Amino acid sequence: MIAPSLHPEPVSAACERRRRWSFGLTPRAIALLIAGFVWLMPGFWKGWLAYAMLVWDGIVLAAAALDGLRLPRPAELIAGRRWLNAPALDKETEIELVLENRGRTIIECRVMDDLPPALVAQAETHRLTAFPRVPATVRYRFEAQERGDWQAGSLYVRYRSPLGLVERWAKAPLAQSVRVYPALRTGEEQQIYLARSRQIDQQLRQARQRGLGRDFESLREYREGDDLRDICWTATARRGSPIARQYQSERSQAVWIVLDCGRLMQSRVGGDAAGIRVHSKLDHACSTAVALAKLALFSGDRVGLLAYGASIQQRLLPGRGAAHLRQFIELLAQARAESGEADHLLATAMLNRMQPRRSLILWVTDLAETAMRPEVIEGAMQLARRHVLLFVAMAQPEVSRIAERRPRNVEEMFLAAAAQELAGRRELLLARLQEQGALTLDLAPEALTSSVLNRYLTVKERAMV
Repeated sequence: MIAPSLHPEPVSAACERRRRWSFGLTPRAIALLIAGFVWLMPGFWKGWLAYAMLVWDGIVLAAAALDGLRLPRPAELIAGRRWLNAPALDKETEIELVLENRGRTIIECRVMDDLPPALVAQAETHRLTAFPRVPATVRYRFEAQERGDWQAGSLYVRYRSPLGLVERWAKAPLAQSVRVYPALRTGEEQQIYLARSRQIDQQLRQARQRGLGRDFESLREYREGDDLRDICWTATARRGSPIARQYQSERSQAVWIVLDCGRLMQSRVGGDAAGIRVHSKLDHACSTAVALAKLALFSGDRVGLLAYGASIQQRLLPGRGAAHLRQFIELLAQARAESGEADHLLATAMLNRMQPRRSLILWVTDLAETAMRPEVIEGAMQLARRHVLLFVAMAQPEVSRIAERRPRNVEEMFLAAAAQELAGRRELLLARLQEQGALTLDLAPEALTSSVLNRYLTVKERAMV
């Protein structure tokens, strides 16, 4: 399954003046004016030589005025911004800036693209030379810092002639909305999972597990013990004897991805010595959701989405195809972590209403530290009665390290004891969930994607849905 193009649209516009007085002398012109003071030194002996300074400065200012008149007006500069790939986490985004000089003079330009801090931590100045009627281009790269919708601003241009006495300032209104997506795995990164999925599909086709599922497979004579609802009355009337329908496992299953967007998913993890970037737990969950959606669609399944906080943020009924995948990724990019607690029982009720038939559900969340049983466990137990539930609790690496570290003083001893108690409670809650038939994972966010994809393939291989 090839991901659809998610590039932002290219934009272009004519430049305009930055302010009422949009020009000034360059450091070169100022240095030449200061050099005129050299004529003051012989002026102590011959007074008329002091007037040579005024003549020199007049010549410099006249040359600067002529140089400024030769520069093209801001409206004669056409600037554009083109995105060469889709902005996504954990991936470099490349932008091409284009500047077309419709004047008659070669200009030396310095351009600065106004992008929000969520995209570029610190704006950089890029240099280019624009010849008349020939578009000049410059490319630069950056790594997006946060997922979501952001507003890109204008392109600021400072330009001068090769003589370099006067500089003009202009800006091109290139404002546009830019959406940063979750980390998008390439086909090469998922090749091993796709190959295994193809092998599993071939094995299931050879096995042809009859009697399971609700996909019609064939007709046969009615046998004692068959469900009366499976009798095909039209075939029975034609043959004069009871005929029953025979079913097989469905080839296309519904796979629901449920994401918790509550306060627990706001915590940021990563940034250790291994080079792992710092992202929120929700960012890791969204990246895993994209990878699983691609694999499930490749395997012939239908994929749905439910992202919730205090209310339902995003929902998408199961579907397939490139257009469905694009819509899935667009909705994931808009999922935002909330500062309050998520309503897990609301998500459970919504999912039961939208998906009455048995399906595979991936629920990515975290467990709140409370003396009572968390609501998310209550909701997961309800879903496990009807569906195949893969429940993923995202661990906090710092707590695990504290629990495993040998204490060196009294304070570290109490911290280790508290961390071990939290870990033990998590294990107990997940064990109770396993008793209800759910599949559980408790792992660090960095290992989330590969573990989930392998568990999905295991579910497919065993035909558990």
